[in-house]
Amino acid sequence: MSDRETQLLAGVQSGLYINGAWVPAESGATFDVHDPATNNVIASIADATPADGLRALDAAVAAQDAWAATAPRTRSDILRRAFDLVQERKEDLALLMTLEMGKPLAEARGEVAYGGEFLRWFSEEAVRIAGRYGTNPEGTGHMVVSQRPVGPCFFVTPWNFPFAMATRKIAPALAAGCTVVIKPPALTPLTTIFFTQLLEEAGVPAGVVNVVQTSRSSALSAPIIADPRLRKLSFTGSTEVGRKLIAQAAEGVLRVSMELGGNAPFVVFDDADLDKAVTGAMAAKFRNIGQACTAANRFIVHASVKDEFARRITERVSAMKIGRGTEDGVEIGPLIDNDAVAKADELVQDAVTRGATLTTGGKVLVGDGSFYEPTVLTDVVDGSAILREEIFGPVLAIATFETEEEAVQMANNTEYGLVSYVFTEDLARGHRMIDALETGMMGLNVGVVSNAAAPFGGVKQSGVGREGGLEGIHEYLSTKYTLIPIS
Repeated sequence: MSDRETQLLAGVQSGLYINGAWVPAESGATFDVHDPATNNVIASIADATPADGLRALDAAVAAQDAWAATAPRTRSDILRRAFDLVQERKEDLALLMTLEMGKPLAEARGEVAYGGEFLRWFSEEAVRIAGRYGTNPEGTGHMVVSQRPVGPCFFVTPWNFPFAMATRKIAPALAAGCTVVIKPPALTPLTTIFFTQLLEEAGVPAGVVNVVQTSRSSALSAPIIADPRLRKLSFTGSTEVGRKLIAQAAEGVLRVSMELGGNAPFVVFDDADLDKAVTGAMAAKFRNIGQACTAANRFIVHASVKDEFARRITERVSAMKIGRGTEDGVEIGPLIDNDAVAKADELVQDAVTRGATLTTGGKVLVGDGSFYEPTVLTDVVDGSAILREEIFGPVLAIATFETEEEAVQMANNTEYGLVSYVFTEDLARGHRMIDALETGMMGLNVGVVSNAAAPFGGVKQSGVGREGGLEGIHEYLSTKYTLIPIS
């Protein structure tokens, strides 16, 4: 580990952040954080207990009224200062993400830029929360519709985008006037902790943001979700866990936002510009080493262009540099852990056994870290597990179709509906696909759709609610209607 890496890690707090103070866990327990590129321990940090979680909620509840009453401009200015501090410390944030998650440094820098935009976007939205006023149809009264903060929120964030997922939830909540308890992922908690240090420096008052990392997620989360003082739950992660959290939230009829699993179709028609399609495919599949809910999972390619598309993709993928994300030119870092490697390999071997052709990759890399070769499979047959399950790894699986109707059927044949990608030069067909594909988002001739100014979220079992865009702040507001009689 370099001197810079050692110095950076030394500057990250090891405690829990409750009511404006960095404190140890009640039990004194800690857990280790590992670099997946080496499997070395890079930090030992406080391991929160359920009692710590409730102390954090106590702090959020106590701070709620004052934060809700804080002038929107003040909330806006704090978020803007946080954005500025992120820009000042962007290299530190990027390196920290690479160390604990493994993604190449260039991609980590991209996440800092993306995640920071939520701070800037919602700093601007904080001063634009509006209602409406009008006379009722009967002419007997004035209707006043206003927006109020939902109240204390509990956030559970995933390991794959540790900065962006924290800012995407915290920024709109603070803009709306809500206080927060956040449980960062045990695999990648350091980025959220470091970001919280920047929020503290930006002037976020004590109790408004509280951070309780733990190695026992469900034990900590359950009593917080069950507490009648909580008003909102937001979770990003697997559909399986999301279902359980929704069931828990139902007891208190909590507002919920759920960004869950994906099985994104990437459809390439016979009239597609293959240069665009290949470039889009590389971004949609291999961003974050394939560990993204928005990653293209099923490449549905017209039979007439499949061979050429596969040839170009295989050429690009076989040339990708594998290594520790801090090394120059690395495009594929480690997967998050050995379980992720085993899952990716299991899906590849199942597809090959069923008749798929392996054109490059397909091997576990033995040695330090949890690495899997970037892989391309062609002629993947219906029934293969890789077409049903979220891959979460650097594996590109190609199936073919003949007609537009068949492409639509194949794309929609999943319980998920987060994002889809379509490549065609026919504008009318593009519009038909917008209407036909059952996803909350779609990229038309582009491989990356995420933007802080756009609503992010899915349909079917990919979740409920939206993050980002004009819609994002309304997840943290409740609507109140008042009737004033006309005397």
